[in-house]
Amino acid sequence: MTTRLKRITDLKGTFELHNGIKMPYFGLGVYLSEDGQEVINAVKWAIEAGYRHIDTAAIYNNEKGVGEGIKQSEINREDIFVVSKVWNADQGYESTLKAFNESLERLDLAYLDLYLIHWPVKGKFKDTWRALEHLYRQKKIRAIGVSNFLKHHLEDLLLSAEIVPMVNQMEFHPYLVQQDLIDYCNAHQIQYEAWSPLMQGHIFNLDSIKKMGEKYGKSPAQVVLRWNLQKGVVTIPKSVKKERIIANADIFDFELSKADMAYLDGLEKSKRFGPDPDTFDF
Repeated sequence: MTTRLKRITDLKGTFELHNGIKMPYFGLGVYLSEDGQEVINAVKWAIEAGYRHIDTAAIYNNEKGVGEGIKQSEINREDIFVVSKVWNADQGYESTLKAFNESLERLDLAYLDLYLIHWPVKGKFKDTWRALEHLYRQKKIRAIGVSNFLKHHLEDLLLSAEIVPMVNQMEFHPYLVQQDLIDYCNAHQIQYEAWSPLMQGHIFNLDSIKKMGEKYGKSPAQVVLRWNLQKGVVTIPKSVKKERIIANADIFDFELSKADMAYLDGLEKSKRFGPDPDTFDF
């Protein structure tokens, strides 16, 4: 944790993936952001505020708006880290190649910085991974990874993978730490990333985190997002409100103590607010 802590500097800061690509450790998630003006504005506001990492997915149905928001921001394309994901229905080798090209077309981009397998679809995710490896070698993606892969999914994938995933994006928050999985990913140089870091808003109901925030002069959201980064976890809080987008990123002027880090780690309840990677049915 200390090594990562030294690298947490500002909103444009990065963690280095095992292939040398630098991934901004703080970004904007756009899950449930409506395509069109809502997501265009969110992306523009985030980039104006200093964000350089935007995370979308084919199933979010807003890639077109994300691409438009990036264009309207007038920031050089190479300065923005853009992520998308292949959806479950499109998994398999040829269908993944097709889905990737469709995502690129909607985003109106020449390449992606990171492309993820959205869920570990049994019997398909290995062929999907082969497609990602092919796209990576073709230099159409700068990094490839997975999402919602538990340890046994990763172990299974690594039996045949020629390239170790660079990222594993998981539901991660004080009620679902899964330290064993983080440790496994770290041991294999797979960057851990959080989705739903604010427990779908439930962290605002936790008095202990409110009190911790008061001590630092920060909101519960800012405390939890800072905890993410100090654990070396990339985080992508979602918002479509300009003031919230700006506030979420105001976490670089304080540092959580070791005791507070340990306290947040200790809230682990194996509690999910999203689907279980072992039992999802979509």
